[in-house]
Amino acid sequence: MVNEMNDDKRGRKTRVKPVRTAIVSFVLGVLVMFLVIEGFNIPGKEGTEEATSKSTTVKASAEGVDGGGSIAEAVEKSRPSVVSVVNFKGGNMFEGSEPQPAGSGSGVIYEKEGNKAYIVTNHHVVEGASKLEVALNDGSKIPAKLLGSDALLDLAVLEVDSGKVKDVIEIGKSSSLKPGQRAIAIGNPLGFLAGTVTAGVISAADRSMPVDINKDGAVDWQSEVIQTDASINPGNSGGALINMDGELIGINSSKIAMENVEGIGFAIPVDIALPALKDLREYGEVKRPFIGIVPVSLSQIPSQYYDEPLNLPDEVKEGIVVRQAEPGTPAGEAGLQQYDVITMLDGEKMTKVSDLRKYLYNEKEVGSKVEVTYYRNGEQKTTTLTLSDLQ
Repeated sequence: MVNEMNDDKRGRKTRVKPVRTAIVSFVLGVLVMFLVIEGFNIPGKEGTEEATSKSTTVKASAEGVDGGGSIAEAVEKSRPSVVSVVNFKGGNMFEGSEPQPAGSGSGVIYEKEGNKAYIVTNHHVVEGASKLEVALNDGSKIPAKLLGSDALLDLAVLEVDSGKVKDVIEIGKSSSLKPGQRAIAIGNPLGFLAGTVTAGVISAADRSMPVDINKDGAVDWQSEVIQTDASINPGNSGGALINMDGELIGINSSKIAMENVEGIGFAIPVDIALPALKDLREYGEVKRPFIGIVPVSLSQIPSQYYDEPLNLPDEVKEGIVVRQAEPGTPAGEAGLQQYDVITMLDGEKMTKVSDLRKYLYNEKEVGSKVEVTYYRNGEQKTTTLTLSDLQ
């Protein structure tokens, strides 16, 4: 009997063990599932909101949102106002020959008033043209009249009949741009790929780029430009640089083409362009303060002339030599003479000609007074002149 009871107990134990194991496994499974679900916030309201938030972020990133809509929306809004500008050269009415296309670039319709519309482009796009033609976004071609052009800023204004002009670009602001913001360039690369779009970012909002107008190897001007990595190729010049709202923030001007260097394009900031466009439209030129000298950077003068005829002290190594002072000009009336060496304007150091132009054009206006510090025969002197607009 004892053996039977033991056998019976062993039998009962054998039957109970699987049941307990199953119950314990079930409970542990439920706990694990609960923890996993809680960890991922699947069933709750908060988890749903978090998932939605993540989805929205990814979508926004994919569309390229940066203070506006998508790239496609910005382009759709502004591209119709970007045109092609064709430069015709040659032609002789007495010989019966017609001007021939010599090059092309881009332009932007920025204003429409009555029966006239106005287009901004680059100076180098229209330079030397005997005839200009504009191709609108719909393919229509209309003659254009050059109202004015400026080599320093590389800007020009064209006038066209507004009858076929339907779209005018909205003007944005360039003064508040920051590196990393999205930028879109629209133009006609290679002269025939109309309406081409390239996108990138603002690489630098206030870069200075040297300008040599007469190609003599000397810097004539430091142009304030926007640097972008949005591709700007030949033919894009004069086109639009826009923000994500489709607003004009710059006029595409040039691209540095160097071996192993890509993604460096430049645009003239719209805030700098607008006052110049007003002058070009009204006067045919940009009205700038005039001093009345023919300047040469001291660094371009061979050092043997520092003693004679300049008679400079040894410590003076930088400045602007007065090659000629015109009588009746602000400089002439203030007493400046040939071989004077200007070192400061209003206490601001002047080391080269581009410094002088930048200070006068950016900081002064017609009618302003300027204190000039200069050296003559080894002595430092000062005089005050009043800037005019005579050029």
